Amino acid sequence: MIERLIKFIESNHLFAPNDTLLVGVSGGIDSVVLVDLLYHAGLAFAIAHCNFNLRGKESDQDEIFVKSLAAFYDKQYFHQSFNTVEVAQDRGISVEMAARDLRYTWFEETRKNHHFDWIVVAHHRDDQVESFMLNLARGTGISGLTGMKIVNGKIVRPILFVSRKEVEEYAESKHLHFREDCTNALTDFQRNKIRHLVLPLMEDLNPSFRDSMIETISHLRDTSAIYFQAIERARELVVRKTTTGDPELSVTELKLLNPVSAYLFELLKPYHFNSDVVHDLVQVLDGQSGKQFFSATHRAVLDRDRILIQKLLDFSDQRFYLEEECNSLEIPVKLSISMVIREPSFKMNTSSHIACLDKDRLQFPLILRKWQKGDYFQPLGMDGMKKLSDFFVDEKFSLLQKEKTWLLTNGEEIIWIVGERLDNRYKVTSETKNILIVKLD
Repeated sequence: MIERLIKFIESNHLFAPNDTLLVGVSGGIDSVVLVDLLYHAGLAFAIAHCNFNLRGKESDQDEIFVKSLAAFYDKQYFHQSFNTVEVAQDRGISVEMAARDLRYTWFEETRKNHHFDWIVVAHHRDDQVESFMLNLARGTGISGLTGMKIVNGKIVRPILFVSRKEVEEYAESKHLHFREDCTNALTDFQRNKIRHLVLPLMEDLNPSFRDSMIETISHLRDTSAIYFQAIERARELVVRKTTTGDPELSVTELKLLNPVSAYLFELLKPYHFNSDVVHDLVQVLDGQSGKQFFSATHRAVLDRDRILIQKLLDFSDQRFYLEEECNSLEIPVKLSISMVIREPSFKMNTSSHIACLDKDRLQFPLILRKWQKGDYFQPLGMDGMKKLSDFFVDEKFSLLQKEKTWLLTNGEEIIWIVGERLDNRYKVTSETKNILIVKLD
């Protein structure tokens, strides 16, 4: 099997000659076999062990065993202890999920801190089949049915080509000692239910079920590659950036795709919209403008022939104050502020992103706030007052544009609709002596 491992590493270009590996070792048969294979293959590695404190003294004995294993192979040893049950309860997730998150987070921290090139884990072919069945039971997109990758970021699985039976035969032939986890026989955990209950039933129907599943996973991986190439081509046609940097989707281009729901689900996945929301959105593509849909992090707004995507930020009730000595602001918008004395040679910048104000008309601190119902101002160049809501209508502001608009005010009087229009009452005139320049960066 050592020769097969070396060939697998070479054919998949897994490690460079001088790469160093951090190997996750539980003490069970899979990780012990992995350590022995890597050792005899001549690879440079260290051993890392997590004590999840889930089995009392047995967990502590696992830790002692792995430490002695590292000493036997003369390898550097790292370990960490976790209160896994408490973490699971705090996060509202299963113990299995908590252990997985804790393990890989710590592995990555250790890898970076000690300059290892790769994290190596002992998943094999049977783990691949079990993961497929778990994802199938939970419900998943095509990505969840393509199995574990040999290389995923900095995580490498160099014995995915080996079956559990082959692992057991190797351990027996090499007289390897390992720890038996008593919980592996229990069906309280989801993976164990798959292993001990579901897979034996499937093998009653097809004795070659595991081999068939590996082949199916391979086909699905190829299919997913074609699928995601199509998604990326669609993304180039449908998704574009607005002037504010937010993404928007062209409804016209989207409706040319078939099936729309599948494309839209993948296009909105980076913004964490689930399939139910996508389904509801598809139903109203020809519907009323202004309809809103939410994910945990973003909002999608149907605006005429486009879907606007905005990250959820709640500054609606907040006010930001600009003191007289303030020369910059980073949030909620980036502003730079300066003051100059009016000179005969001064030339007014007419960009909507720059406000040149008569400083002597201002009372500090100035206020930066969101617009409110009933706000009005005197647009630059006009004699009369105008409701801000009417200004938005005239300028054809979308719902998202209106909600993203900030006002710079002098008390409650609007000085500048930031990035859009100056108030006539605060413009620079021939009588202005001091000019406050506010620039939207």
